[in-house]
Amino acid sequence: MPNHTSTVLFDLDGTLLDTAPDLAAALNATLQLNERAALPFDMIRPVVSHGGRALIELGFGLDPQHPEFEPLRKQLLDLYQANIAVHTALFPGMAEVLDELEHRGIRWGVVTNKPGWLTEPLLDALALDSRAACIVSGDTLKERKPHPAPLLHACKLAGCQPGETLYVGDAERDIEAGRNAGMRTLVALFGYLMEHDRPEQWGADALIEHPADILHHVRTPGSIRA
Repeated sequence: MPNHTSTVLFDLDGTLLDTAPDLAAALNATLQLNERAALPFDMIRPVVSHGGRALIELGFGLDPQHPEFEPLRKQLLDLYQANIAVHTALFPGMAEVLDELEHRGIRWGVVTNKPGWLTEPLLDALALDSRAACIVSGDTLKERKPHPAPLLHACKLAGCQPGETLYVGDAERDIEAGRNAGMRTLVALFGYLMEHDRPEQWGADALIEHPADILHHVRTPGSIRA
C-alpha cells in the first residue's frame, strides 16, 4: 500500500454535501400535491442517501412495482431539480477540507449514485464542478456502487491509483465499493445513516465524526497532519 494519498474521493449526498433540506422539501411538495401530509425532516433525513426510490417508499408506502410509483418518483425528481440548490451546501467544515487538500496538491473528486442530470447542475450551482478532478455519477457507467467500477473509473479520470486513494461515504455500499476497488475508506458519521445501520461492521478503515477528521487520514509525506 502506498504511503501517500494522492486523491480523496467523496460520495455526494450525506458526505460532501448536505442535500437533505432540498430533497426533503421536494418529497413534502410531492406529498402535498398528492393530498398527503408532509413528513417531519428528521424522518426524511436518514433516507436521503438512498435516493428517490427510497423517498417515495417512505412517503407513500408503495412498492416499486406499484403503477403509481414511477410517476411519483418522476414528480419528486422534477420538483427537486427545479430547486436543487436552495438550501444545499457543503457540510460545515468541508470547505476548509477541500481548500487544504488543494493547498497540499491532493486531487479530490465525486463518485455518486445520483444521476448525472442532477449531479452536474448541483455541483455547477455550488461552483464545485470546475474544482473536482473527476465526477462520476450513477449513470456514467452501467454499474453503480456497491460495484467498484465507478471508483476505478474515477481513478482513471483523476490519473491516480486506487492504492493511493481515499474514499469517504456514509452508506455501506460506499465502503463495499471502496474496499473492492482497493482503496482506503472512511465512514462519514455526520451523514445520513439509518437507525439500523451498523457502520462499525462495514469494514472501513475509520469512522469520522467531522469533515476535518478526513485530514488526519490523508497520508502526505512531510505534512504535520499526515
